[in-house]
Amino acid sequence: MLLSSLLKVVVASLCLGSIVAQKVTQDPQPILVQEKEAVTLDCTYDTSDSSYSLFWYKQPSSGAMIFLLSQDSYGKQNASEGRYSLNFQKASKSITLVISASQLEDSAVYFCALREPTVRRTEEGLVPKPGALLHLL
Repeated sequence: MLLSSLLKVVVASLCLGSIVAQKVTQDPQPILVQEKEAVTLDCTYDTSDSSYSLFWYKQPSSGAMIFLLSQDSYGKQNASEGRYSLNFQKASKSITLVISASQLEDSAVYFCALREPTVRRTEEGLVPKPGALLHLL
């Protein structure tokens, strides 16, 4: 019999510097999930720009930042790849990452990021905020 593993999820966020005020928020509280269950990570954002992109990344214990999915404000809705899918709600300014059938290798810190058009970016680059850890025990 296989023992159930637990996932700890602590949410992280990341935003890119911009001249226009922007904000990305994720719940920093841990979520416990059994292995093979779906994991849902919520992210809300605030921007005054009508054209922007949202990104999800994960950072496993190795430290490498791994791109998962992106969503443009004007593009195809609800991107997906493998066990990862997005639920993009432009009207409510939220984007949810869903990981179906969670596995041990999903243990990582997860980041939601917002990018406004390049011409409006500052030189600050990426700014990590308190975060999202997905950890299987």
